[in-house]
Amino acid sequence: MNEKKFIQCKRMISTCLKMESSGINQGTSGNLSIRYDKGFLITPSSLPYDEMKPEDIVEMDWDGAYLGPRPSSEWRFHRDILKERSDIDVVLHSHSLNATALACQHKTIPSFHYMIGLAGGNNIRCAKYETFGTQALSDAALVALKDRTACLLGQHGMICLGKAFEDTFALAIEVETLSKIYVK
Repeated sequence: MNEKKFIQCKRMISTCLKMESSGINQGTSGNLSIRYDKGFLITPSSLPYDEMKPEDIVEMDWDGAYLGPRPSSEWRFHRDILKERSDIDVVLHSHSLNATALACQHKTIPSFHYMIGLAGGNNIRCAKYETFGTQALSDAALVALKDRTACLLGQHGMICLGKAFEDTFALAIEVETLSKIYVK
């Protein structure tokens, strides 16, 4: 593994550990990707973050071919978002409690608080329900993310987008905070 990839993989693992310690993700349910070389890097399927090593991070190309262990089951929406959105480099997906509660009710978060604007518009849309890991879910996510950097996934969780791990993680924390306020 070259040094550039090793550094990105270490940063991914660090962000995943922050997702877990912050409470926005539990167990192996979320995933993370970053644009890399001629494709992207993504977390593997079903591996706890605290056991993850740089060599466990999966390198994928735009056709879905991969090097390494089996990629996250959600690799399709990571690939499609990164292909469609040249303005972002990181895709973070989590199952935070309050955002997922709203997603299970198919609720869009309206502009009840000015911080909604961090997601790129006057609301945080909820994508229609589609089965996890499918192309249909990826397509629904792209619709909900049009002109936005965050969305909820019907009966599933949230997606946040950014240029770097730090800003994408910060947005995910904000979406969960807004979700918690809105639920109350």
